[in-house]
Amino acid sequence: MRVCTLLCIFAATEHPSIMMTEQEMLYTLALTRMTGFSFQTALQLYLQAGGGQAVYEHRHDIRAVMPDCSERLATALQDWDSALARAEHEMAFIQKHHIQVLCHGDDRYPARLADCPDAPIVLYYLGTASLNQQQVINLVGTRRCTTYGQDLIQHFIADLRQLCPQVLIVSGLAYGIDICAHRQALSHGFDTVGVLAHGLDDLYPPRHRETALQMVRQGGLLTEYMSETEPMANNFRMRNRIVAGMSDATIVVESASRGGALITARIAQDYGRDVMAFPGPVGAPYSEGCNNLIRDNKAQLITSASDFIEFMGWQTAAQLHKAKSEGIERTLFPELTAEEQTVVEVLRGTGDLQLNVLSVKANIPIGKLTAILFQLELKGVVRPIVGGSYHLLV
Repeated sequence: MRVCTLLCIFAATEHPSIMMTEQEMLYTLALTRMTGFSFQTALQLYLQAGGGQAVYEHRHDIRAVMPDCSERLATALQDWDSALARAEHEMAFIQKHHIQVLCHGDDRYPARLADCPDAPIVLYYLGTASLNQQQVINLVGTRRCTTYGQDLIQHFIADLRQLCPQVLIVSGLAYGIDICAHRQALSHGFDTVGVLAHGLDDLYPPRHRETALQMVRQGGLLTEYMSETEPMANNFRMRNRIVAGMSDATIVVESASRGGALITARIAQDYGRDVMAFPGPVGAPYSEGCNNLIRDNKAQLITSASDFIEFMGWQTAAQLHKAKSEGIERTLFPELTAEEQTVVEVLRGTGDLQLNVLSVKANIPIGKLTAILFQLELKGVVRPIVGGSYHLLV
């Protein structure tokens, strides 16, 4: 089922303009259609060359920008005709439906994902929510969730709203845990983003159309795939890296001993992100995966939103609001922990930095860094600015 209704609704919504020339975008979209190399290689090529157009201009001497380029890649880059024709077709679709194109390096591109070695060069976005909110989590699990799993999600999200009301909730819009997480997020006032395994001209499963319509207004739909891309099985596995990479933490609610949620958890671990799981009854088929993750020390056991917040080290937004309303401002010489001082010194030496870059320079994992930045904001030492960056105030 083609979701023209989604596109028509979004066309009337305000959204940022594209942050690159049309020509650069054309060559970048075409680059994503070139075959014969991996996500990692594609991103490395894009970054080393300095953009899609630069790759095209060096198509006959690609080793000038990528000395270790393989013979297979060099050969694949010779013929751009079909890729450019497909990119031109997609450009017309994008412009007609006012879809946001987020290229790697764009301020609107998910900063956490940009730090991953196999991040997509391009994302297509239909929605209103910032993908760089201060806290981003994903909830994943079986497509055959039980009443137990549904109750866990309902209570977790309701309690999370009271403890930390500005979280962006990500999932895959699939049956089971995914759609339950999206719907509970919507009903409790959270922005929620669904990462799709196909283009934005389609919606799978079509049964989730009404929820997707709500998400376009209160969150969004995100994909790396061009229009007319069918929801093939491998696409679902590939989209799991986006779900994991754009989040501070992955939470597995229910999972059998094998499944897509466990793939997302493994990818999150590989990215150095936090992984948590709700335990389930011994012998329950759709709790087996969660219990195994916990048993094998691949996930932190949680039973509530309070457990999650404590493990992440996140303070509640209510505390920050209360502190500001009581007039707590920075002191001339605030007391800082060693890690807080590290962050301050990095910002003092470099100026404003995005979260993922600051994480690398300070050598602090993103999940922990968000908690440190919150404390520094509370102390009046830093403040978040547009584009997901942080500015030193002292």
